[in-house]
Amino acid sequence: MHLLQGRLRMTAPTWNKFIESLCPVIPVLQGYADTEDPLGNCILLLSKASSEAGEGILPCTTWLKSILRLLLVKKPSVRMLALKLLASHLTREEGADTKRPSIDARVLSRVTNLFIVKKPIELKLDDRRELIIKLETVEKVYDIFISDDTDLILRKSAAEQLAVIMQDIKMHAVVKKLCLTDKIIEYLNECVSQDGEVVECLVQPSLTLLRKVLCADPVLRVSLSQQPSLLTLLFRVSLIFHEDCTVVTEVGALFCLLLFDEVSRMDMWSDNPSNKPSSPSVFSLPVSVSRRYHLPVHVLGHHAVSPYSIVLPLSADCLALKPVSDMLRIAWNLSWYHGSDNLLKQMNSETKIQEFVDTLKLSTEDTLTLKMTHTASGLKDCLHSIVQAAAHREVRAALTRMSFYLLNDRLSFKGGTGPCGITLKSLSWHTTLNRFLQVLPACTEDEKLLIDIIHFLNKLLKEQRKNVSVELLSWLLELLLRHSPNPLLELLVLTESQAREEADDIRTAVRQQLQKELVALFNTLLLSSVALTDRKCLELFYVFQTQLALKLLQCLRVTDAPHFYGLPSLERTLRGMAHLTAFPGWSSHSPFTKPLEICVKYLSGLLEVITSFYVEHGGNAMSFMGKGVTKSTVLCLLHLSHEMMAQAQSSEWMSLWFLPLPSHSEEHATTQQGLAWLIPLWVDRDPEVRFTSLGLGSALTTLETGCVALANSCQNISGGLWGTVVNILLDQSECSMVRREAAFIFQNLLVIPMPSVIIKDYTWQGPCVHDEDSGLSLIGKPALQALLYHCHFYEHLNQMVKHCYLGRYMFDLSCSALNGTSEGNDLNGLDDAFKFWRAPSRMSSQDRDPSSLSTLETMVAASSASAELQPLVLCTAPLPEASRDQFVAQGQHETASPRLPHDSSLSAPLPRQCVFVTPPLLSAMCSLLDSLLATTPGDTANAFRQARLIELLCSIADATLIETSVQELQALLPASPPVEHAQAQVSFLLEYLSSLSRLLQSCLLVDPDLVVQDELLKPLITNVIRVLTICTKDISDIELISAFYQTWTHLFNLLATLLRKAGPASFPSITMGLARYWATVVDMFCRCVGLSSTCPTLCTASLQFLSLLLTEEAKTHLQDKDKTSLCHSPTMASLLDKTQESQKSLEQLNEVILQCYEGKSSRDVLKRVALNALMSLLAVSRRAQKHALKAHLVDSCVEQMKHIHAQLNLESLRPGRAALKKKEDGFIKELSIAMQLLRNCLYQNEECKESALEAHLVPVLHSLWPWLLMDDSLMQTALQLLCVYTANFPNGCSSLCWSSYGQYPVHAAHRGAPGSSLMLCILKMASQVPLENTAVQQMVFVFLSNLALSHDCKGVIQKSNFLQNFLSLTLPKGGNKHLSNLTILWLKLLLNISFGEDGQQMILRLDGCLDLLTEMSKFKHKSSPYLPLLIFHNICFNPANKPKILANEKVVSVLAACLESENQNAQRIGAAALWALIHNYQKAKTTLKNPSVKRRVDEAYSTAKKTFLNSEETPLNAYYLKCLENLVQQLNSS
Repeated sequence: MHLLQGRLRMTAPTWNKFIESLCPVIPVLQGYADTEDPLGNCILLLSKASSEAGEGILPCTTWLKSILRLLLVKKPSVRMLALKLLASHLTREEGADTKRPSIDARVLSRVTNLFIVKKPIELKLDDRRELIIKLETVEKVYDIFISDDTDLILRKSAAEQLAVIMQDIKMHAVVKKLCLTDKIIEYLNECVSQDGEVVECLVQPSLTLLRKVLCADPVLRVSLSQQPSLLTLLFRVSLIFHEDCTVVTEVGALFCLLLFDEVSRMDMWSDNPSNKPSSPSVFSLPVSVSRRYHLPVHVLGHHAVSPYSIVLPLSADCLALKPVSDMLRIAWNLSWYHGSDNLLKQMNSETKIQEFVDTLKLSTEDTLTLKMTHTASGLKDCLHSIVQAAAHREVRAALTRMSFYLLNDRLSFKGGTGPCGITLKSLSWHTTLNRFLQVLPACTEDEKLLIDIIHFLNKLLKEQRKNVSVELLSWLLELLLRHSPNPLLELLVLTESQAREEADDIRTAVRQQLQKELVALFNTLLLSSVALTDRKCLELFYVFQTQLALKLLQCLRVTDAPHFYGLPSLERTLRGMAHLTAFPGWSSHSPFTKPLEICVKYLSGLLEVITSFYVEHGGNAMSFMGKGVTKSTVLCLLHLSHEMMAQAQSSEWMSLWFLPLPSHSEEHATTQQGLAWLIPLWVDRDPEVRFTSLGLGSALTTLETGCVALANSCQNISGGLWGTVVNILLDQSECSMVRREAAFIFQNLLVIPMPSVIIKDYTWQGPCVHDEDSGLSLIGKPALQALLYHCHFYEHLNQMVKHCYLGRYMFDLSCSALNGTSEGNDLNGLDDAFKFWRAPSRMSSQDRDPSSLSTLETMVAASSASAELQPLVLCTAPLPEASRDQFVAQGQHETASPRLPHDSSLSAPLPRQCVFVTPPLLSAMCSLLDSLLATTPGDTANAFRQARLIELLCSIADATLIETSVQELQALLPASPPVEHAQAQVSFLLEYLSSLSRLLQSCLLVDPDLVVQDELLKPLITNVIRVLTICTKDISDIELISAFYQTWTHLFNLLATLLRKAGPASFPSITMGLARYWATVVDMFCRCVGLSSTCPTLCTASLQFLSLLLTEEAKTHLQDKDKTSLCHSPTMASLLDKTQESQKSLEQLNEVILQCYEGKSSRDVLKRVALNALMSLLAVSRRAQKHALKAHLVDSCVEQMKHIHAQLNLESLRPGRAALKKKEDGFIKELSIAMQLLRNCLYQNEECKESALEAHLVPVLHSLWPWLLMDDSLMQTALQLLCVYTANFPNGCSSLCWSSYGQYPVHAAHRGAPGSSLMLCILKMASQVPLENTAVQQMVFVFLSNLALSHDCKGVIQKSNFLQNFLSLTLPKGGNKHLSNLTILWLKLLLNISFGEDGQQMILRLDGCLDLLTEMSKFKHKSSPYLPLLIFHNICFNPANKPKILANEKVVSVLAACLESENQNAQRIGAAALWALIHNYQKAKTTLKNPSVKRRVDEAYSTAKKTFLNSEETPLNAYYLKCLENLVQQLNSS
């Protein structure tokens, strides 16, 4: 400023040099121009003086640019000054008389805000890699644009096409060569001439062309910005088109490019500016320019802070300023007294101590300010004022102040409780306000005061809604439920005298305001009580609900006819009823009136409102009144339907919803009844009304009577109920929430079983379709398929899935309302309520045939069944009046047929425009598809496969969106969107996943191939596991947590179904997915199982999945046991036992499963589920067994078996056989569970077996033996337990040989008293088991095979002569060459016995045993073909046995014959046995030198050498070769 004011102090060259240096930055300086500021005035002086007279400070062009630039500043006074300067310049311009417009005050007064535009232009251009349009085409279009012989309309069209083409920068070079800029300037000059109206149509596209060229060419910008004639030309164009915002915006954009070009180039801001202007890819301006000007364009910013800015130190003089001294004084006192609380105490105390100078002493204003701004002090002062008030005015003023404190809390503490809320909880303000709420107001002033008090209470409840005080709610509810007088509820309904009296306008307005505040308070109170948990408060709230319901009912019936209401009062009442009826059970807490009676009264009143405000007046398509009334009424009816379903004992209440329908035919006037009043609401112009009314239809159709009634009410509509619902569902112009409810109705219609043929007197026939060409009719399921095919249902659904919008917000920026829609095309116009009938697919009155047989039918034209999918064009012409009347008066007689034209909406082609749908709609569609799959499984599955619906539906199930939204909810950043929006998005996505999982489960049951596909299954399982592992511990919203639990339940069920129906295909992917997130998966299982009390369904689903998963692994392990697997994928066993990072979580998982099992009663289903999971876990995981051992599970199971034994013995002594049998069954079941659990706990775990040994497991089983003999399944379980117990556990085997004693029932002798040991009992049973009892027989011999490896047990077997039973076996006769199963079991037992020397002796002592084994070796068995050979093989290795073997020629012959066998296993067994015989036993050489044996040995050796020489050597082959080599050497030696 000092330099700008110093012209007189400078020499002329110095001043000129200063001005020359200022010119590049004048655009920045002019942003600070102001008529009131000293610096702004100095800047304005640069532009005020005229350059033409030689008095100007700036050069001519620079001066003109500065004046035009001032038209864009934000100060109106500056813009007005710029217009005056421009006016004088334009009037002196050369040729001004021949140019338009003439400059006068009238013109200038209209253009002060000329370039202040609402929608700035986006300057961004495209830079495509490839040319889309040929250069020759561009030249042709340009030739049309500049041709004087071409019609102006064509030239304008060419200009517009060029403007579109110029969006691509690569096209600019073509038009520059053709001198486009010069041609545009020529057109503009022609336009401003006196006869320039002719070319006005070319101005707008020409300006757009010029803008795009200038935007991409900085060199041309510099050139044109130095042409004053062009700048004035553009300004004149803007004056001519000052009413056309498009042209003005384009001129403003050109001014922005030309007037700010100096500061748009970075070289002007560098220390070493270059001579050539830079060529930035994007036009940008300093941030200060964007802030200080109203720019008509969107531009990028640079240099937010000037590189030459200097930070000046704070002046010492500012401390003397009053604001600074006031702040210093208050801050000093607050610091001195350590906060505002102590300072206020000192101010209120009687003793005043002066501790510092007077300049720091608080003034009276400071004291008052502190008292008022301190919340606690201010509220106390307000309450004191109310107590001491002598007039209404003082109380109302104090309440206003208290409301301001609440407002301050709301603004300062978003989402939390502020100081006002905290202070009010500690103050006894209830008592202060109580006296005003216990008496009826006596005058208008009393009513005004009561309005303020209620308004304050409403605000307080709203602020504390998320954390409302129980004391506040209890006080309010007790106040509302007190006996007469009860002002708050009584004032809600005007008495008859109040309604009749001629009150003045003021009193009427006050009473209406009072009722408005009362309803608002009750609504807030209802919403605040949603999360209420206090029992006393809940009881008061329930009673208040019903009392309020009765009062609101009185409000609804205060006059005779509802259409005489004042609409605001009626709408207010209905809104209160909507809030109230949303609570379940709102009608069931009246001591005098039954719930259903209240519901019936509500239904009567609400239907009366609907008929008065909607049906009788043709819906709100005929009236703009009552929109809020209709919306609230329909919402109340929806809530009421659910309440009546809950309160009614039967479905007879459905008839109460029927209304007599208006009809022009008198004979039908009294007979027609139904739900036809509901149908007009489905096409209301308000989408909320359509959504709610369809929701009401969905609620009513949950009952069969509702489906039938609604179908009968739709007989007068083309297509009937089925066609109507399908049309709404597939209407692409309809919003998703409306279509979602239509899907629910469709789903409800499918629930009722429908026939495939016409059945007389059948209440529900389903859809009926008639082919007009062939005359054939279909009904039920065939008609349903025809309807779906005809309307291209699955093709529509395919498009819906592809256009699903998963984001949180979506705004339609291309809405017609933003494009200046005229009144005739207004979206809320009269015809919009009939948009459902607007498409050409809808029927007109000419399309109907009076000879219709049934208006319920949907007529399908054969020629339209193969219609191509073409765009659906909406008709813009209104319907004939006849069509409107037919829809409004549903009950009148129709002279029309439901014959559809060939462009029927039931074959509605798919629109090509992009129509988005929401996840909730797709959730409903998944549920609908699930019902269709249940109704027609085969056809629906084929349709899924053809449309690839399952793949599409699974493709949008993305866990990333849910994870991101949950992270936002947990972070709660200040810049985050509202938490409710994120919660809603998560809820919608979870709902979709739940519906999709149910659909996939049904697909797996109907046709697993729909889901079991590699490209579908792997990503699906990955997404499912990611959703299951989302951490939700920081989410506080109860409903959202419940949504997660419900979704997890369905996802677990889906995974379980996958394992059941497609285990081999899905198990690897599931295991890999779990391994990837293993630590989180274990925590998730712990959490789900821990919810056994609060969410048993989730606990059950998670345990069932875990059990199935472990079972499937066991199956896979058994199947692959004999295979060499090259896959190194993780197994559940390795994850459970070998991972260290999740060891604590795994221990916790074992603990919660064990607690879930032990903590539930035997009747609880969850106990059985937990048992299955626990058994599966114990069978797979060694860690789980170790934890079970620590938890004394083995001991508890054995103790339980002892207890059951005692109970069984006790019950057997009591009379009453039936009761005894029932109790025995219960004990037997518990015993079986205990043994199974113990079996899995002992599986391959020696520590657990030692614990069972110490717990005396065998004696307990011995004592239970008589009971085991009575039940084969129980015996089988016991034998399985013993098999596991004795496997590789010699001490356990020995324990079976010990003598044990038990106590038995008196009458148990017939069952067979046990012997001295359990071993003898087993041997006795093995000898007596009948052949048909194969399962027990097999388990007995498997168990004995385990025992045969024990020395002690072999001794018992030998002493018992049990092996003699082997000799009594019979061999197969006739053509049967296979041994029996019993024989195989005996051979396996003998094989185990033959592993020891003592066992071999036992076999050899059996007379004829070797001969019998020799005979058995001639027979085969699939599973064990060489058992006799193996027994011989084992016996041959004992030197003491060799003489007996050599003495039996049959055995030697069998072993020698093995060398000629085709099976390599038999060859190896024979060679090894012969080598064992001949080794160190000279007598064997003589016997085996038999020519027959020696020949076989030589041939086998020769063949083996040839065979193994050319093949890969294996250990078995090497061993076989070694055996033969040694045999040959031994036989050839002397």
